[in-house]
Amino acid sequence: MASIPLEHLLLLSAALFCIGILAIVTKRHAVAVLMGIELIFNAANLNLLAFSQHDPTLLQGQVFALFVIIIAAAEAAIALAIILKVYQYFNTVNVNEVDTSRG
Repeated sequence: MASIPLEHLLLLSAALFCIGILAIVTKRHAVAVLMGIELIFNAANLNLLAFSQHDPTLLQGQVFALFVIIIAAAEAAIALAIILKVYQYFNTVNVNEVDTSRG
């Protein structure tokens, strides 16, 4: 089975990272910003797995990718809980309209 060249994986990772940054910078909806952060995590995972392909004996990249997936899942759960509380208090999830962190 032919493997995907490293350059293609790095280009895909760079594209995912740029889309994530673009979503964070341009979107005002808190869930869209959270999705941008998840895209950045996936770009990092893709890089870790791509470089792990060149050292199959140690599997360090795959272990780090698994660690990043676990951290991303915990981060998503906490961020969604925060977004729900923000909506409950401010009646909006627009990050520009939330101007205070005091309850």
